[in-house]
Amino acid sequence: MAPRAARTLVVSATLDTNVYVSALQFGGIAARLMEMARAGKMRLDASDAILDETIGVLRDKFGWEGYALHFARLQLQRVTSRVKPTRMIEVADDPDDNRILECASEAGSDFIVTNDEDLLRLGDHEGTPIVRAADFLQQRLDLDP
Repeated sequence: MAPRAARTLVVSATLDTNVYVSALQFGGIAARLMEMARAGKMRLDASDAILDETIGVLRDKFGWEGYALHFARLQLQRVTSRVKPTRMIEVADDPDDNRILECASEAGSDFIVTNDEDLLRLGDHEGTPIVRAADFLQQRLDLDP
């Protein structure tokens, strides 16, 4: 009888809108996280509210137009596991930050990844660590040589 293959546990994360915007607009660390998800090395949890805010920021702050926004949404939908939060959370002052917390809570994400100082100040939400994108990437690289 052949031995069973070892099961790899895939870490999951809810990325803040600012991380998705950074990935799509500038590349770098944030884009690397999306690439890791595309390769199956991690799971990204996202809700419609997160995707909608990301597309809105790309349109309003960076001047992206229709076709680019459409393809950005498709790219996000391909690399994320979709979540529909069932409860409202009102911990943060910014309602958009609360949408991130709701998604992470509903999905059971292992991490919340953000560069938002207000969220980072929380430290964690319901036991889920809130970390910077660079710190999260470094931790993943340390675990996956």
